[in-house]
Amino acid sequence: MNRLDKKMAYVKAIGAYLPETIKENPADNKLTKKTGIYKRHVAKPGECASDLAYYAAERLFSKFPIDRNTIDFIILCTQSPDYFLPTTACILQHRLHFGKKCGAFDFNMGCSGYIYGLSIAKGLIETGQAENVLFLTSETYTKYIRQDDTSTLPLFGDGASATIVSGVGENEEGIYGFEFGTDGEGAESLIVKTGASRFPSGPDNNALNSLYMNGGEITQFALNTVPATVTNVLRKCGLSKDDVDYYVFHQANKFMLNFLREKCELMDAPFWNDVKNYGNTVSTSIPLALRDLILSNDTNKLKKVMLIGFGVGLSWGGCVADLSKFTETL
Repeated sequence: MNRLDKKMAYVKAIGAYLPETIKENPADNKLTKKTGIYKRHVAKPGECASDLAYYAAERLFSKFPIDRNTIDFIILCTQSPDYFLPTTACILQHRLHFGKKCGAFDFNMGCSGYIYGLSIAKGLIETGQAENVLFLTSETYTKYIRQDDTSTLPLFGDGASATIVSGVGENEEGIYGFEFGTDGEGAESLIVKTGASRFPSGPDNNALNSLYMNGGEITQFALNTVPATVTNVLRKCGLSKDDVDYYVFHQANKFMLNFLREKCELMDAPFWNDVKNYGNTVSTSIPLALRDLILSNDTNKLKKVMLIGFGVGLSWGGCVADLSKFTETL
């Protein structure tokens, strides 16, 4: 395959689904004002990652003009799968009535997961292994958090997204400039210790059964890694900061995003910071922000959108996406 025949990967459509149950944080609470998170959508008991992802995908397919039989791969990013096995993406292949020639797999990644998933989809398309990829994110983190954890519970919301990444016969790349990083030494800064093979279970109501987050360590980690990631993505793309049409970081909370914007010297740049109705939806936060960004902007003015994810792992990643060939949001 020569360069002229090669199809380049582009984000073509994004759908999202948020659970119907809404939890409101007290408007006069100090933490609420600091984080800017006033509402969160929370999965009901028995409502799992596959349910949210299914609704996000069906909402997208109800509007996006593509035959679901042309989807070559389903990729699901989740850290709250329905089961240890089988793969939740396989369940979704059947539930969504996709053809049996469709590949399907999960990958376990958190707040940087959307960047990783775009990279995987790009690789499948630009090596000729796929033409259309359905990339799903779905998390129900609130099921991991104790109801009496007043420092962590108000930060997280549940949600899912569905992104179509397709091959387009263009000479210019549609998703590019990828930068990744990992610091596993900080793994215990954001962790659910029990439930898997290392610690199968803990005593009932033990804190080890729930999500633990060292907020100070996570903030410092972000401040240490995100500015350099922005610089490295710009360098790989041959861009200056002013060349970027919009910056969309993982939507952790308003305080952290303001801090990062200042640290990255982006105070005069178009920068998305809107968590008030969602909270931190982990791997869904970037596509959810992109959906809202696209609904409020002309996509012709979004040819260079920088995406930065960071969090659990500890891991981080960044890239630039051309959204000018975008087709649908819902």
